[in-house]
Formats: sequence, C-alpha cells, structure tokens
Amino acid sequence: MPKPKSPYPTPFRQQMVERVQGPHASATSREFNVSARSVSSWVAQAAADGAKPARGKDVFSSAEREEMVRLRRQVHQLQTKRDILAKATAWFAAKGEKTSGGSTKS
Repeated sequence: MPKPKSPYPTPFRQQMVERVQGPHASATSREFNVSARSVSSWVAQAAADGAKPARGKDVFSSAEREEMVRLRRQVHQLQTKRDILAKATAWFAAKGEKTSGGSTKS
C-alpha cells in the first residue's frame, strides 16, 4: 500500500521546523495557517531524526519508522504463509486417514 502523500511539501515542513523557537509552535502555525499539532509533530520528528531527545515524547526516527513498517509487513507475510501451511497439513492429514483403510501389499 503506498504511503499517503503529505499535504505539505518536505521543504515547507523543514522551514517551519527551523522557524519554531521554543516548545510552543502556535505563533508560527497561526502565521502560516497550519495546525499547531502538525508543526509540533514535525519538530519532534526532526529532533528524533537528528538524534536529539524529544521533550518527554517517544518519537522514532524516520529510519526506525521505516524499519518497523518493513518488519510488520514481513511478520504479516510469514503469518499468512504459516496459516496456509497449517491448513494444507490438516487437509493432507485428513485425506491420508480416508485412504488408509486396509493393509497394503508390498
């Protein structure tokens, strides 16, 4: 599934992060008609990507976020394969019980 496109281009978000002074982004967000929550999340993400600790928030870097998405996708694929193999095993076991009624001659 493709990643949803952000309504704000990356250069704009970077400029907003650079303009924000201090913990509150409300003044900058009002100036550019952007929600304060968006600006705050951009600042937190920039801090995480720059290996700076975010203010009391658990924020993953972009690389960590991409790895989590990749690993979750891989787990889902493996679980699907496991389920298919379990169903196939049960089917073959049931089929084998039906055919083994008598003794076989060698």
